[in-house]
Amino acid sequence: MKFEMKPLPYAYDALQPHISEQTVKFHYDKHHTGYMTKLQGQLAGTPDEQKSLQEIVETSSGGVFNLAAQIWNHDFYWQSLTPNGGGAPGGELAEMIAAEFGDFATMRGKLKDEALGHFGSGWAWLVLGKDNKLQICSTHDADNPLRAGATPLLTVDVWEHAYYLDTQNDRGGYLDRVLDNLLNWQFAEDNLSAARKAG
Repeated sequence: MKFEMKPLPYAYDALQPHISEQTVKFHYDKHHTGYMTKLQGQLAGTPDEQKSLQEIVETSSGGVFNLAAQIWNHDFYWQSLTPNGGGAPGGELAEMIAAEFGDFATMRGKLKDEALGHFGSGWAWLVLGKDNKLQICSTHDADNPLRAGATPLLTVDVWEHAYYLDTQNDRGGYLDRVLDNLLNWQFAEDNLSAARKAG
């Protein structure tokens, strides 16, 4: 099998006080790892077990897609966060944000509104669209912008298991903690650069 659990890019307690060690452990060890265990069981002995995780996300459907996409989304989410993150990006991404949204504060507000207003479980994303412009969108459940031809730059998990142990039903409080203190703008900039190089 070509894929396995990626380790967290930091210690369980590295996102405190904004996201607790308890939440990260439960989220990664139970939810994220659980998706991987189920997917490996479903793909064992099939041709798909030789595909990459992204290939499975892009070509599968039903239960296999849900498991594979949740793994991909979580891998991406953990990298979208970093201790001592937040602030604003620089370079080309900052220029694109200014061109598309007017300024960083407006973009931040739109990302929060998208995540806060998303009904039910899912993800909020900053993506590079097929038109090479920045877009903010959300996807339901396990869905992923790759399926729409967009390039994810950054994501925020809005499934309840991402925040319920820390803020109960206060999704807005969780979002403020993430947006202001944990977003990994270097990761987003790297994703933008890779997309540019890929053409």
